[in-house]
Amino acid sequence: MASGSDAAVQRPRWWATLLYVPVLFAFGWLCSRPLLLLAPGWRLDQVDLAGLVMSLVLLLVTLPLRLRRVWQDNCPWQRLGVIPALPISARGWGDAAMPALVRALGRGLLKALLLLGPLTLLLLLVGQARWLGDLGGGELLNALALVLGVGFAEELLFRGWLWGELELLLGRRRGLIAQAGIFALLHPWYRLITPGDPGAALEALALLGGLTLLGLVLALQRRADGGLLWGAVGLHGGLVGGWFALQSGLIQLSPAAPAWLVGPGGANPNPIGGLFGWLGLGLLLWVRRRWWSEPSRQPRS
Repeated sequence: MASGSDAAVQRPRWWATLLYVPVLFAFGWLCSRPLLLLAPGWRLDQVDLAGLVMSLVLLLVTLPLRLRRVWQDNCPWQRLGVIPALPISARGWGDAAMPALVRALGRGLLKALLLLGPLTLLLLLVGQARWLGDLGGGELLNALALVLGVGFAEELLFRGWLWGELELLLGRRRGLIAQAGIFALLHPWYRLITPGDPGAALEALALLGGLTLLGLVLALQRRADGGLLWGAVGLHGGLVGGWFALQSGLIQLSPAAPAWLVGPGGANPNPIGGLFGWLGLGLLLWVRRRWWSEPSRQPRS
């Protein structure tokens, strides 16, 4: 991930790293409030979504400026893994870059399929789910939007910007571990906790652990892809969008499906926190174990 000129890069200030994204999201939220007056027919959740979109636009606009000023990197989108560091050939840059991007995205999607597929098959075989095969066009579009929207936005934020900042602040190995911990903590795992219910607390901790494993797997995926972000986008987005598609018409989960199998969350389980989520992510960590210490290789073209 880190470039060869890191020795000349100044370290970010901790307070600036901590405030950068919250300030952007607060500004996006404030900019969306006039919509309550200008579009009175909009629901509050729609206005909040508009605020998130505004915040993402602000992130895309300001990230190159921050990388040039703080990281002293003149190729910010390459450093973030959005585009590969390929020379401009006679064919043109786009002809050389697109195959690398598509292959990385495809590898990530394939890994998401390999994680969700066996779990789905097991749930069907043991009678904890029933196949429906009824996925409408609207649900399919929502699933695709989750694959590319959530996958890209969260990976750009966590495996792109945050990981880079933490590497500059903490070093290579500690930065990798810290980004996974922050990624996990910022997800709403804590909503599962119910006072006086130790079982709910265990489920919340299981989900927190699964999210931490996922953060590590996604970082190693990017490192194995030569710094490209798109393999992590495919894996992350494929898990989110694929599970949404499964629950939105492809299968019907049994209300009695145990949390250790299907994942914690009650009526909206998250398989990342279940036994098979842990095993699958642990297997991916084992497969990618060499990338804990090795530098990113160049993406395959």
